[in-house]
This record gives sequence, C-alpha cells and structure tokens, in this order.
Amino acid sequence: MQEEKRVVFRTGKKVILRPMRKSTDLEACLRWINDPEVTRFLVARFPTTETMEVEWFDSQGKSKNDVILAIETLPEHVLIGTMGLHRISWEDGVATTGAIIGEKEYWGKGYGKEAKMLLLDYAFNTLNLRKICSSVKAFNGRSLSYNKRCGYQEEGRRVKQFFVDGEYHDEILLAVFREDWLPLWLEYQKTGEVR
Repeated sequence: MQEEKRVVFRTGKKVILRPMRKSTDLEACLRWINDPEVTRFLVARFPTTETMEVEWFDSQGKSKNDVILAIETLPEHVLIGTMGLHRISWEDGVATTGAIIGEKEYWGKGYGKEAKMLLLDYAFNTLNLRKICSSVKAFNGRSLSYNKRCGYQEEGRRVKQFFVDGEYHDEILLAVFREDWLPLWLEYQKTGEVR
C-alpha cells in the first residue's frame, strides 16, 4: 500500500505545520472556537456559526499580511490546532503571532512550543522579519511559559485589559527579536528540544 502523500509546510520532531484545508479542518476549528475552555484564552467572545467559520476559511490566503497554518502531530497526523503570523508589516519587519491548541488532551505537552519554533524559523529565516510580537492573558501560564522558552521577553502590560470569568485580567505584551531567538533555534536543530 502506498503511503499517503501529505502537504507539509514545515516539519519538526513532534509536529508539522501545513496550510489549512476547509474540507478536513472546518469541523474541528468550529468546535474549538465555540469551546469556552479554549476561548477563555482568546479574544473570541461570541458564538461562531458554521457560516461564519466557512467565511473565515474562504478569506484565508487573500491577505499578504497574514499566514495561518494547521498544527498536526507526528507521526499520527492529528490536527490539534492552528498557528499564524498576523498583521505582518513588511516595512517595519514585524508581525504578531497567535495560536490555538484546540485539542485539550495535547495541552502542556510541548506541541505548541515546537510549532512556535517552526513558525519563527519561517518568519525570521524565510520572510526576513526582525521582530515577532505576541500577547497573553496574565492567567495563561502555559502560553506565557512556552513563549518565553521560545525567546520572547515581556515588553509591557495592559492592566485589567480583558474581562474573563467575572474578573479583569492583565494582558502581557511579549516580543522576540531574531538575534535573541537564533541561539535557541540552533540548539533545537541539534537536540530536537526547546529548552
């Protein structure tokens, strides 16, 4: 039996990044964006209908300032989330990242870290960007930890920026420069591990 041929954009030890596919990914993305345990870490606040999600999928690839990729596990090829570069400013050499690990049984197991390292490799070494920004809600310790392990540093805070679970929470602003990330990438290439 011939092995299935897959579309792969970037490959790591635990995950691949690939372009999104409406035919196979829509159902999972719709489930994740409506799951309160997932969206409490995002800015999504309202129910998302199938029509809305189809429109979102159809808009992908039309902007030269956004790149959104699916995250699949290796070797099983389970779709577990998405990760992207947003609001790319070609003039300034900066962009913002965002991610969803929607399959909760994969939380805290290093899949997001490796996906982020692969995305940063693309951002810095292919797109020639110089700085990648991100932000996390202060209570999201997993996201804060993996971003810092990928080289991000805290640049500031927006105090009481988000209302979640009946309380206001700070937004932590993060960024990583290529020169600070590169030693971590070289270590990852040797060891296959993100510190």
